Amino acid sequence: MAKEEIFEMIIDNDMAGTRLDLVLSLSLPETSRSYLQKLISRGNVRVNGERCDSKKYKVQADDEIKVVVPEPEQMKIEAEDIPLDIVYEDDDVLVVNKPKGMVVHPAPGNRNGTLVNAIMYHCGDSLSSINGVVRPGIVHRIDKDTSGLLMIAKNDVAHRSLAAQLAVHSITRGYKAIVYNAFKEEEGTVDEPLGRSRKNRMRQSVGGINARDAITHYKVLEKIGKFTLVECRLETGRTHQIRVHMTYINHPLLGDELYGPTKNPFGIEGQMLHAYLLGFIHPVTGEYMEFRSELPPDFEKTLTKLRNIA
Repeated sequence: MAKEEIFEMIIDNDMAGTRLDLVLSLSLPETSRSYLQKLISRGNVRVNGERCDSKKYKVQADDEIKVVVPEPEQMKIEAEDIPLDIVYEDDDVLVVNKPKGMVVHPAPGNRNGTLVNAIMYHCGDSLSSINGVVRPGIVHRIDKDTSGLLMIAKNDVAHRSLAAQLAVHSITRGYKAIVYNAFKEEEGTVDEPLGRSRKNRMRQSVGGINARDAITHYKVLEKIGKFTLVECRLETGRTHQIRVHMTYINHPLLGDELYGPTKNPFGIEGQMLHAYLLGFIHPVTGEYMEFRSELPPDFEKTLTKLRNIA
């Protein structure tokens, strides 16, 4: 965040009774819960127009929440020796398999332990500078609780090429997700524009503010009782696109407390979503390259559990 930002939301029935700090943590997952608690204690959070400095306050349905996130001090990003699951690397491009729970780039309250800290240590000065000091090499991103493949640009030439491919939707991006409910059809497409929600400015919604075209293709891979394993292919790459589109067609992701049920029957933290497929044209050689990633252990464990009770 380069300047002060204001986020607003209205509490719905599903969130009612939840602690204020947890509500904010779910709505702003890239910002640490401890930092959000500091904002609450400093008076940066208002409930129904009144300052609320209790992190334990339990929100009520129709509460109007306003959060002011101040302009951050200029962040000095430190390289950190964090293990990386490197799928491919050459002088121009790095492809990594990001674990669930890792933030892609530093944000207020999350200056350390991010993917950027790790790639800075691994790559040294060999990263593109186009996205500034906070996001060196970062061409695209996936959510904190989404695992899987990301491409990193190691120089500005590579960054421009990969960014241009993203802009014309020519990059192959495939995800696997566990969603609620059975599908009547085996495959389909959700073509609905996404923008910031008018009711909850921390969320995205179909037809929201400044909505932009968003297209997700889905295919049923396995029916598992009340749940379904699906593959989603992104034609566009909007914030939370798969999570919002799947919820829109009544198939929210298991574990997604922001867009799906706030409580799930398996105690899962974070959505069951894995970026398993990534393909692009190499920015220098012009060769098409495609990479795949196996489902992580927690994803496989959840699938096994669901199959056993189906």
